[in-house]
Amino acid sequence: MTKEEFVAIGLTEDMATKAAEASQTELKGFIPKVRFDEVNDAKKKAEDGLKERDTQIETLKKTSGDSETLKAQIEELQKANKEADEKYQADLKETRLSSAIKLALTGKVHDDDLVAGLFDKTKLILGDDGKVTGLDEQLSSIKESKAFLFKTENNQNQNQNQGAGFRVGANNNQNQNNSEGQEGGLKSALSAHFQQSK
Repeated sequence: MTKEEFVAIGLTEDMATKAAEASQTELKGFIPKVRFDEVNDAKKKAEDGLKERDTQIETLKKTSGDSETLKAQIEELQKANKEADEKYQADLKETRLSSAIKLALTGKVHDDDLVAGLFDKTKLILGDDGKVTGLDEQLSSIKESKAFLFKTENNQNQNQNQGAGFRVGANNNQNQNNSEGQEGGLKSALSAHFQQSK
């Protein structure tokens, strides 16, 4: 959890800072969920493929009498296995590209799924080392054309420096000024976007 989330549940600033630091330290060795899902999905598909091949071998054992029938079955199974492998490789590539896009967007946009859908995956190249070529270029292009979908550094800093809501003993005028500043920032960002699209 972040410091802001700890403050939101009622911890003091000092306690929230310490809790956030402890949380970060604890999570250092953890794998991001999208990477875990990618590996887990690949494992399940590999297990399914193995079961299917075991079934095919058992079927071949039962029909070992007729040589011509056996040849035809072997050719049919080889073709089916090749198609299954091609589909598996395509699915794996799709999963890796989706994971790379989600990791690149984490914490930078308001809606990860919406922005991920704007990427043209046919123009992305997945290297043997797992790196995706063309990802940064498309991200920059989307950020330039649809900046309103991205979180600004200014908004992120404001959120980190100030907890949301009313605090007892806090300067209410300051809270009012901050909310007016945020509202003005949103208005100017929306008006700039609609002027660009005209």
